[in-house]
Amino acid sequence: MSLFGNILGIRVTLLLGKEAVVLPAPPGAIEAIEEIEVRQSMEKDSGFKITLLAGREGPLGALGPPFVDDPRYQRGARVVVIVWNGIQPTPIFDGVITKTQYIPGEGANEGKYLMLGRDLTYLMDREQKRVQHPALTADLIIYKLVAQYATYGVFPVVLSTPVQTPKTPVEGTPQQTCSDLAYMKKLARRHGYSLFLDPGPMPGFSQLYFGPVPRPGTPQKPISVNIGPASDAYDVTVTHNGEALTAARAKVQDRATGQIVALEIPLATGTPQSALSEALTQMGNTKTKELETSGESAVEVLARLLAAVNKPAEKVIEVSGTIDNTRYNAVLKPYYAVDIRGLGMIYNGSYTVAEVRHSLKPGSYNQTFTLQRDGLYPILPVVAPEVSPI
Repeated sequence: MSLFGNILGIRVTLLLGKEAVVLPAPPGAIEAIEEIEVRQSMEKDSGFKITLLAGREGPLGALGPPFVDDPRYQRGARVVVIVWNGIQPTPIFDGVITKTQYIPGEGANEGKYLMLGRDLTYLMDREQKRVQHPALTADLIIYKLVAQYATYGVFPVVLSTPVQTPKTPVEGTPQQTCSDLAYMKKLARRHGYSLFLDPGPMPGFSQLYFGPVPRPGTPQKPISVNIGPASDAYDVTVTHNGEALTAARAKVQDRATGQIVALEIPLATGTPQSALSEALTQMGNTKTKELETSGESAVEVLARLLAAVNKPAEKVIEVSGTIDNTRYNAVLKPYYAVDIRGLGMIYNGSYTVAEVRHSLKPGSYNQTFTLQRDGLYPILPVVAPEVSPI
């Protein structure tokens, strides 16, 4: 970590467009930015809020406030937010304006124009559909659905599910009776996977990821807490809660054999991020969930059992705090792993980034984060090597 920070500073680029094509925002809009807030989360909808100063000044002020009647700043317009650390661009959001607010100024107070919206998954959630997906696995269904949004630069990154459950047309056909986003989330929950939109790697493009977390990738810049001048995070809180841990079991009549099969998953089987998994130390002391089954094969029920056990085990330990980006000098990306140090041996090590909230103002950039993992103590006694930005 360089204590001198980024000599080129942190800059923000805003791209706007009425349809799929986005272009740089005019200088007047950049100068009017008061604050940009972005939330990226695994559990909640990702969204943004951009506050522009909209005072009525000069000879054209009588015609109305700026931005209000421009279609690039209205509901339905596309917005891309890019953070530059030196010469490296990192898209932190790609979405659609879903709501606007205009606050007229009073007296000496300047008016404000607010743009609020969601990421591009909003487009996938607008239409309720009734579609059949004959003889397709969950992986292939994701590819099929995401292909419809290629004009917005969205492409799928799909990891194969741990249990493959293709059905022949004789056995049944997967039925979609909801929006594309709702159906893809349903498939993700069924297999214990996560589904989220990851902006980048280039501005104007996004990756719809379907797979386990943390997402594989280049190690992120480690977070440092309470280690003197090298510290780059503050207001850090560690929460240890294993109450949601569960085992799961079910009985199912397999369609292929006609036999009653008893299935049980006693503890989590996901990739561990800690040396002492809470699910392993508490095995036998956790609650047991009984799953209802109807018309499902043993393989399908097994996938549901794995999902029911693995999901709660991923967030036994949660770490929250705020990053000072003048020191951190990088963009923390959700859904990937990150190392944290300075919390003591019991809590140091690798975590999944579950949520990041970006707050950008002139002269200020902070990231509020939530990390999660399955237990205590790091797997490795040292922090992973830091990969410097370009």
